[in-house]
Amino acid sequence: MRRSAILGAGHYVPTKVVTNDDLAKLMPTSDEWIQQRTGIKERRYIEHDGIGASDLAVPAVKMAVERAGRDLKDVDMIVFATLSPDVTFPGSGCLLADKLGLHGVPALDVRNQCSGFLYSLSIADAWVRAGVYKNVLIVGSEVHSTGIEFSERGRDVTVLFGDGAGAALVGESPSPDRGVLSLKLHADGAGAFDLWIPAPGSRHIPRVTHEMLDQGLQYPKMNGKSVFRWATEKMPEVAEEALKDAGMTIDDIDLFVPHQANMRINQFVAMKLNLPQEKIVHNIDRYGNTTAATIPIGLSESWADGRIKEGTCILSAAFGSGYTWAGAVIRW
Repeated sequence: MRRSAILGAGHYVPTKVVTNDDLAKLMPTSDEWIQQRTGIKERRYIEHDGIGASDLAVPAVKMAVERAGRDLKDVDMIVFATLSPDVTFPGSGCLLADKLGLHGVPALDVRNQCSGFLYSLSIADAWVRAGVYKNVLIVGSEVHSTGIEFSERGRDVTVLFGDGAGAALVGESPSPDRGVLSLKLHADGAGAFDLWIPAPGSRHIPRVTHEMLDQGLQYPKMNGKSVFRWATEKMPEVAEEALKDAGMTIDDIDLFVPHQANMRINQFVAMKLNLPQEKIVHNIDRYGNTTAATIPIGLSESWADGRIKEGTCILSAAFGSGYTWAGAVIRW
């Protein structure tokens, strides 16, 4: 049976470092308050106007393709996950293809927020196993810094997010016992308005008004307690589901690469799974929540650090707006 595998992973973050102390100059907060509640120390923001999600994706993609031992011209499909597209339309996948010189290569945008990378991996996995495409480029890239509110009203959300991109090239596994072993996806719209942006929206006539802007409806709104409760329930649940589907137990896992929403969430999930802290990948302290980019950044950095090598068994899980959540088991 044909199996898909991540052939190479890459990442890129902007050079502008924004610390908790920097944010404390803009709104009533503190380094201690942010670290205690989130585990975040700093995050990256784009350096200047004109940089979009597709721009951050370019160096991440080039790194991933090079590590895979392939050329850009080998890419025959692009799946781009983002909640912060360069523009409302067209999709960032098309913009990325143009910047990479991949003219005529199909491109698909995925809107599954924090679960976007694992949802994209499931699409790539199905296409590769079916023989539809040979080298599927999946990307998670976000520019949050231009869409958050630097005020007391917005601080609970603003302190969480950063900009960054991660990418992976998915192709046929060189071995039947390696690659994507299991993928599980879920969604429940009952929690859709616990984490969302109210406006602009096609359900409004007009889509945006001065009153909406005055109310700050163009900024993310979050019910933090509800998100925490759902995440700490659904992430270990889907992780166990993915393990069972792969015919494995938690003892078979070498590394846990979770979505980076909150350090406390990941620690809580690891505790529920009986995973020791040394097996968990954390990058939220340095990058904040980069949504669809957190997992591929974690994979890329772990490969570079030597924590991932041939044969490493990886468990991954994500939870985010929608609500959507997903889990995967991968043998590198």
